[in-house]
Amino acid sequence: MKTGIFVGRFQPFHKGHFEAVKYALRHVDRLVIVVGSAQKSHEPNNPFTAGERIEMIWRTLKRSKLLNRVLIIPVPDVENHSLWVPLVDSLVPKYSIVFSNDPLTLELFRERGIDAREVPLKNREVYMATEIRRRIVSGEKWEHLVPEEVAKFLKEIKCESRLRMVALYEDRK
Repeated sequence: MKTGIFVGRFQPFHKGHFEAVKYALRHVDRLVIVVGSAQKSHEPNNPFTAGERIEMIWRTLKRSKLLNRVLIIPVPDVENHSLWVPLVDSLVPKYSIVFSNDPLTLELFRERGIDAREVPLKNREVYMATEIRRRIVSGEKWEHLVPEEVAKFLKEIKCESRLRMVALYEDRK
């Protein structure tokens, strides 16, 4: 069985991420979605907890009937980049390929001799978590940029008030 990992922060999980998951699943039998920066939340660039991000992904994959081929595992950051890949290795099942669009992530895995591939980006100028968060805070339309399950979940957790709160907190620093 060929296993790959897809690394991201998913703040929030959007349609571009979902397309990347489907792309990766065309190349592997099983995909481990690594929810990076798992220890971060309630910050402007990382407003959602690891559990919330896992829930977004889980709901999307369940509805799409892809959950049986995917594991979702949170992985925290470490202060030393060279120690991060060994941490990932200790937390996820054995894998032979890595998917990401983060240049540092790709380089760290390549330095270890692992096949690390950039995922083709679909509508990158639209499907960006930063842009989605900005739209939520400013009251613009954003729901069409995330899977339906994610939009419902974000409304359930009152994401708009959280995003505004963390932005205000950051401004006061």
